[in-house]
Amino acid sequence: MNRDEAIVAAFERLLEKAKRHLAEQGRDGSRPVVTVGTATCGRAAGALDTLAALREEIEACGVDAAVMEVGCNGHCYAEPLVTISKLGWPPILYGPVKPGLASVLVKRFLVEDDPCLEYVLGGLEPHDLIPALTDFPRSAYEMRVLLARCGRIDPTDIHSALAAGAYAGLVRALRTEPADIVEEIRRAQLKGLGGAGYDTWKKWKVCRESADPERFVICNADEGDPGAFMDRSLLESDPHAVLEGMAICARAVGAPKGYLYIRAEYPLAVERARLAVAQARELGLLGPDILGSGFAFEPRVFQAAGAFVCGEETALIASIEGRRGMPRIRPPFPAEKGLNGKPTVINNVKTLASVPYIFREGWRSFAAIGHRATKGTTVFALAGKVMNTGLVEVPMGTSLRRLIFEVGGGVPKGKAFKAVQIGGPSGGCLPEEKLDVPIGFKALKEAGAMMGSGGMVILDEDNCMVETARFFLDFTQKESCGKCTFCRIGTRQMLEILEDIVQGRGTEEQIALLESLAEDIRLGSLCNLGRTAPNPILTTLRYFRGEYEAHIRERRCPAKVCRALTAYYILPEKCERTCDACVGSCPTEAIWVNAKRFKVIDQSFCIQCGACLEACPVQYSAVVKISPLADLPDRGARPEGYEKKKEK
Repeated sequence: MNRDEAIVAAFERLLEKAKRHLAEQGRDGSRPVVTVGTATCGRAAGALDTLAALREEIEACGVDAAVMEVGCNGHCYAEPLVTISKLGWPPILYGPVKPGLASVLVKRFLVEDDPCLEYVLGGLEPHDLIPALTDFPRSAYEMRVLLARCGRIDPTDIHSALAAGAYAGLVRALRTEPADIVEEIRRAQLKGLGGAGYDTWKKWKVCRESADPERFVICNADEGDPGAFMDRSLLESDPHAVLEGMAICARAVGAPKGYLYIRAEYPLAVERARLAVAQARELGLLGPDILGSGFAFEPRVFQAAGAFVCGEETALIASIEGRRGMPRIRPPFPAEKGLNGKPTVINNVKTLASVPYIFREGWRSFAAIGHRATKGTTVFALAGKVMNTGLVEVPMGTSLRRLIFEVGGGVPKGKAFKAVQIGGPSGGCLPEEKLDVPIGFKALKEAGAMMGSGGMVILDEDNCMVETARFFLDFTQKESCGKCTFCRIGTRQMLEILEDIVQGRGTEEQIALLESLAEDIRLGSLCNLGRTAPNPILTTLRYFRGEYEAHIRERRCPAKVCRALTAYYILPEKCERTCDACVGSCPTEAIWVNAKRFKVIDQSFCIQCGACLEACPVQYSAVVKISPLADLPDRGARPEGYEKKKEK
């Protein structure tokens, strides 16, 4: 038996072991299997309570069924999610499932064979067919490559991952020459999915051809963008996809060691990644002699320093080395001189998780996905004003309109779409007329946004674009490492201008100053945090300049969001005077009544929390928001006999 045959034989033995393990656990289809999504999104919705209720009810009913924890399948809006697979039935997905419903499902479906179709995710009529997860309408536009196993396997059990195809790509890579591995990545046209879109093979080639024999591979999982949770969910749901990609990269560049740099605020991802490393090492899929091939790779999980700037690769390296996370001037690039001065490949979680697919299915299969120069798929975290919040994976080239409205379900509550903020806090805000832009590095950049790591925040008519720009700039300004003057001081000056505008103190000259500062900061900053920080300002000025002008010229916030330019007012002609819902809801006791039960809001006490507006039961709300303040009715003309006395 030659070396290649020995590698294949060793892996086949592991697969047989995995199948026996799943059979012993009853997860081979021989008995009912109940899965619960217990990634962070599920836990936040109460999945652990649902899990406990399922186990308790199954034991109480004496049902022979296996209960398994899985990761996130992307439908975060419907958590906690439960799937029941039973002989004679297709797998049925239920959500949201609270503990009470969990007990009902066990009794009615597992015991009495009633599938409880009314609780199926999305709801079913009696004559409808039971849908598989791939049958949901959004699935027609999605393509699961990176998320293929998420929500299907137990992320704490490597045997579950092996049975679903994990490490098959590594087996092929171990039998491929390193130079040919790099060539495979080149032909697949895989680009870095951390935001830059740089050709992956070029980094690998530079590192592999370095004269220094000591090399490293680093996975950048320092996901710090507000509204982004793709890397976290992937590591919590399928950490072996990332580890396999790292091992293939290490084989290509000749790196015996690596680091999985995970954001410290992701404790579950850290826990599951460490467990995955230990399990893979125990089975010989990582470690000193992988599958008897003679190739060694030892990855280590490293908790990040907790700073947004550490997502920049040179700051990340400084953090691992024990120094303050601050970017340095490039070149030399990390592939030439990185960790400890040695050649280092740094790739994002999604980039590395794409690699096993290429080696399992072949470069032609990967290159057939996507469009033009942007191949493969991309994962977005949909957040904000959208029906189906959660993870989506679509082919490159999919339009923003399709992603938001067909996959994401559109804007809830009948509100009008206003903008999509794409690319993280340094991304751009694109209006409705840009929704037909295809998702890709070049197209989004031309529109004023960027791919970024994959965060996507949907904004509706109730969002103020000036305040949105201020919010994101406030984040990037606070996260600046302070090393370069343009970023440290320039972002502070821009933030002060935006604060003036939302407070009603803005001037016409400040708009031109904002644009000038933004261009200087873009050109003069050391790293991409500073270079891209002005993007929210530049795109909102480009597409929503009218809102800036309204704030400055009319002292008016069109969306009625900016507190200094708006006020809550109670319409006496619509107020049901027998109702005190607004009075009881006000946390600052700013609402006053008189003997005839008329009510007014004392603006000096009002903190504009909106509690009164939410509490008002009148169909055509008696509580309204007014902007500009000049429109506020004369509060001096109060009903006769009015006394300043708080309602208890």
